[in-house]
Amino acid sequence: MDTPTQRASALPTAALSDALDALGLPGSVLGPAPLFPTAALTGPAFTVRYEPADADKGSVGDFLDDVPPGAVVVIDNAGRTDCTVWGGIMTRTATARGVAGTVIHGACRDVATSTEAGYPVFSSGRFMRTGKDRVRLASVGTPLSLDGVPVAPDDLVRGDADGVVVVPAARLAEVVELATRIEHTERDITAAVRAGSGLREARAAFGYHLLQRSSR
Repeated sequence: MDTPTQRASALPTAALSDALDALGLPGSVLGPAPLFPTAALTGPAFTVRYEPADADKGSVGDFLDDVPPGAVVVIDNAGRTDCTVWGGIMTRTATARGVAGTVIHGACRDVATSTEAGYPVFSSGRFMRTGKDRVRLASVGTPLSLDGVPVAPDDLVRGDADGVVVVPAARLAEVVELATRIEHTERDITAAVRAGSGLREARAAFGYHLLQRSSR
C-alpha cells in the first residue's frame, strides 16, 4: 500500500492547498517558484535558516553533508533577493547525494546548472551576487516560518509548477485523504462537462463550492 508521502507525490499542490484550507491549516507558501516548468519535489523538510553576517562570516553551504537522501532542503533567508544562498556547487552536491530538491525563501543562482541537472529548485528570486560574507548560517534542523507558513523538520514539502505547499507531519494522512477526494471530484466535474453537462450544473452536482470551504 502506498504511504501518505507517496500518495502526496501524485497530487497537485492545488489539491493539497484546498485540503489545507478546508482543515483550517496554513501551508501554501507565497513566493518560491520553480526554476523550470517541469520541476517537482516531494519529501520531508530539512530546515535551514540564515541571518545577516557580522564579523563572524561563517559558512553558507556545509550543512549539505548532513542532508539525508530524499529530503527537501528548506532555506529561510528572510525573503532576501539581494544575494544568493544556493548555487551550482550545491546543486551538484545535492544531486549526487540524492536530495529531493530545494525550497528557498530567498534567492538562488546558477539557474542553468539546476536546469541542466534536472534538480528541482524553488526560490523567491534569482540573482548572481554571492551570499558569502553577506549572510551566515544561523540554524539547522529548527522550526521556520516562511512568510507566515510554519515549517518544522520532517513536515511534508510538495512542489510543482504552481509553487510549494507544506503539510504538517502530524496531519499528513488526513490532508492527503481529503486532497485525494478533492482531486477526484474535480476530475468528475471535468468528465461531466466533456460529456455535455454545463459547468454550473456539474459543479453543483459534485459540490464544487464546498471543496475547500473550512470545516472549522
